[in-house]
Amino acid sequence: MSRIQATFARLRKKMEGALIPYIPVGYPTAESSEHLVRTICESGADLLELGVPYADPLADGPTIQEAGAKALANGTNLRSCIEMVARLRHSGLETPIVLMGYCNSFLAYGLESLAKDAAEAGVDGLIIPDLPSKMANPWVEVFRPFGLDLIFFLAPTMSETRLASVVQKSTGFLYCISVTGVTGERESLPELLPAFLKQVRTVTEKPLCVGFGISRFQHVSDIIPYADGVIVGSALINVIKQANPDEVEEKVRAYINTMKKATRTVVSQS
Repeated sequence: MSRIQATFARLRKKMEGALIPYIPVGYPTAESSEHLVRTICESGADLLELGVPYADPLADGPTIQEAGAKALANGTNLRSCIEMVARLRHSGLETPIVLMGYCNSFLAYGLESLAKDAAEAGVDGLIIPDLPSKMANPWVEVFRPFGLDLIFFLAPTMSETRLASVVQKSTGFLYCISVTGVTGERESLPELLPAFLKQVRTVTEKPLCVGFGISRFQHVSDIIPYADGVIVGSALINVIKQANPDEVEEKVRAYINTMKKATRTVVSQS
C-alpha cells in the first residue's frame, strides 16, 4: 500500500477528511521555504501538494501566480524541488508529498530521469494540470513502475466519457474542481458541488479531494460530508503574505490547525 493510500485508509477509520495544503517550493524565500513546509506538516496537513514554479501556470489564479513568480525569482526549479523532498524525507517526514507542475517543466527535465529522481527522493505522486487524461498513457507508462501516482482533475462540466477516462487513469486520489476557472479564494462554493461529488462517487471508490476556492472553516465542513479531502492553496498563501515576517510560522500553524479541525466536523457520507 502506498503512502497516499495508507493515509486515506487511516483517515477513513477515524472518520475524518484529509487536509491537503498547497505551497510553491521556494516561497516566500528560498531560505524559509523548507522550514515552513515542515511547520505546515506538523500543524495538521495529511498530505502536501508542493508547487513547482512555472512561468505560465494556466490553472493558477493571481495569488498562486504571484507566489510562483516570487519562487522563480528566488531561484527555484524542478531539481531544487526534488532536492527539498529528499531532505524532508531524510529528516524523517512521512507526510505524503505530491508535486504539482506543468508538462514543459517535466519534459525539459526528462520523464525517465524525473520518475527515477522523484521516487528516490520520496515523492509520492504528480499533479499536471495541462496533461489531459486522454494523452497521458506515455506518462503513466513511465511513472507507474516507480510507484508514482498521477492525479487528474475532474470538473463539473466534463462529459460522462471524459469523466470515465479521468477516473480510470487517476491514482492516489481524484482532484475535483469546485468551480470552473482558476484557483483563488472565494466567498462561497457552488450549490451544485455536492451533487457533482455524489455523481462521481457513483462511478468510483477512489478518494475524492476538492480544490479551487477552499479557504475557510465553513467551506471545509460543508464539503467533508461528500468528499475525502480538501486542497487549500490561495488562502494559505494569503496568510503567509499578510503576516509580519516574524509571525509567519505562528499564523500558518494557527490556520492549518483550524482547517484541520474542520475536516473532523462531520462523518463522511461518501
